[in-house]
Amino acid sequence: MVWIRRLGQLYVGLWLYGLSGAMQVRSGLGLDPWDVFHQGLARHAGLAIGTLVIIVGAAVLVLWIPLRQRPGLGTVSNVVLVGVSMNVSLAVLPHTSGWAGRIGFMVGGLLLCGVATGMYIGAHLGPGPRDGLMTGLARVTGRSIRLCRTGIELGVLIVGWLFGGTIGIGTVVFALAIGPLTQLFLPLFDPARRAADSPILVPVGP
Repeated sequence: MVWIRRLGQLYVGLWLYGLSGAMQVRSGLGLDPWDVFHQGLARHAGLAIGTLVIIVGAAVLVLWIPLRQRPGLGTVSNVVLVGVSMNVSLAVLPHTSGWAGRIGFMVGGLLLCGVATGMYIGAHLGPGPRDGLMTGLARVTGRSIRLCRTGIELGVLIVGWLFGGTIGIGTVVFALAIGPLTQLFLPLFDPARRAADSPILVPVGP
C-alpha cells in the first residue's frame, strides 16, 4: 500500500507540475529559467512548449551517463509526464488579457508548483533530470550545488531569453518563492522529513 501511495503521489505531482507551468505561460508575466529556455526553443522549432520540455529532459538525461547518475522511476516519468501535462493544460486553459486573470494565473501557478514539488520529491522515486544534472556536476567538479545551480539556471535563462522566452516579474517571484513554498509543502507529503532538521533540495525545473 505504501508503494501504491508513493506512485500515485508521484504521478499526481508531476501532472500538477505541468499544469502549474502552463498557468505561468498563460499569465505572460514570466517563467522560471528552464521554461524560459523551453519556450524560446519551442518558438523557433515550431513545437509546443511541452514537447520541448520532453525533448530537453531526454537530452539532459543522456548527460547523466558521463556523470554516473542513476535515474529512478520518477526521473523517467518526469521526462515524459510534465511535458504532456503542460501541452494538455495549455489546450484547455483560457487566454486572458486582463491583469486580474494574468496575476491569478501567475500566483496560482506558483502555489500549485510548490504543492506539486512537495508531492513528487516526497514520493522518493528519483529526482528530475535537471536536478540530477545539477547534483552530478557538483559531485564531478567539486563545486558547490549552489554554484552549479546558479550557473546552469543563468545559462538556460540567457539562451531562452535570446530565443524569445518570456522573462518578467513572474521569473523573479518564482526564484524568490519556490524555495519557501517547497519548504512549506514538502513535509505534508513526506511526514518523515522535518524541514527544520533536513535540508531540502529545491528543484531547478521539471
